[in-house]
Amino acid sequence: MVADELLNQDPQTEDLLFSGLRPTKLDHFVGQQKIKENLLVHMDAARQRGESLEHLLFYGPPGLGKTTLSHIIAGEMGVEIKITSGPAIERPGDLAAILTNLKEKDVLFIDEIHRLNHVVEEVLYPAMEDFGLDIVIGKGPSARSIRLDLPKFTLIGATTRAGLLSSPLRDRFGMVCRLEFYNLDELKQIITRAAKVLDIPIDPVGADEIAKRSRGTPRIATRLLRRVRDYAEVKTKGRIDKATAQMALSALEIDELGLDKIDRKILSSIIEKFGGGPVGLDTLANAIGEESDTIEDVIEPYLMQIGFVDRTPRGRTATPAAYKHLGLKSPAKENSKQEKLF
Repeated sequence: MVADELLNQDPQTEDLLFSGLRPTKLDHFVGQQKIKENLLVHMDAARQRGESLEHLLFYGPPGLGKTTLSHIIAGEMGVEIKITSGPAIERPGDLAAILTNLKEKDVLFIDEIHRLNHVVEEVLYPAMEDFGLDIVIGKGPSARSIRLDLPKFTLIGATTRAGLLSSPLRDRFGMVCRLEFYNLDELKQIITRAAKVLDIPIDPVGADEIAKRSRGTPRIATRLLRRVRDYAEVKTKGRIDKATAQMALSALEIDELGLDKIDRKILSSIIEKFGGGPVGLDTLANAIGEESDTIEDVIEPYLMQIGFVDRTPRGRTATPAAYKHLGLKSPAKENSKQEKLF
């Protein structure tokens, strides 16, 4: 019963799976080509040996396909996948309940694995390495330790903050994969496929317009497609072309680079409140009323990717490209003179 409560599935994940938006085969998964090639080799080798796949760690910004790849791996290997998250496993007993309910070669997917309790991690080490579970029975002088044998399973961890993983845990993963942002062509393929699954009439230029504003992230691309579909059904004849996509995304306050209201608020705060920076993360978070973790994990990676924000030892700074995008005059020369003084 305890294991069933801990092994939950995100409703959004279920919706995407049952709607067919998530690919179920590695051949259908768009992007991350190098990771796919390596996974194919490792899965083929494991199947030939009749063994479980080695433990995997996926890391990178949210929405790039960590959960989808985990489902695909389980499907390709012909095994079940059990899903939980780091914060849900509060005690060693919680982890023991999950592990003892696994079957041979099953996949255990732990999202936000960097948030595992350190005491729980200590129990996980022998489970990953030796497929054994050390349990202490009794208390005081009569206490004794026994070892339970576990089925040979595959642990897939997902995290947006690989740096917060302890070295002993990270070293126990046989394969560590960083997922990168997607390019425009890959996003267009994802949007076109999703539109076909959802029976949404869309022009190539309409798909291109949505792709440009998807921040290199498939999850955002499919979300924007749904919102543009709503706009098209209500305001136009239902077909998504370039003009319809532009009007819908403008109504959502998403500009041509995919920046939304909160992105522009961060850039404006750095420039107008802090003179372009540098400004500390916590100070910036307080200034805009947002969580520092959200800025660091969700918002900042894309702003850095497109060259609008720099991370320096003294804090975050806005680049000349950010000034230009907001229609502001860049004090780049003045800032460079000040930097030389330090």
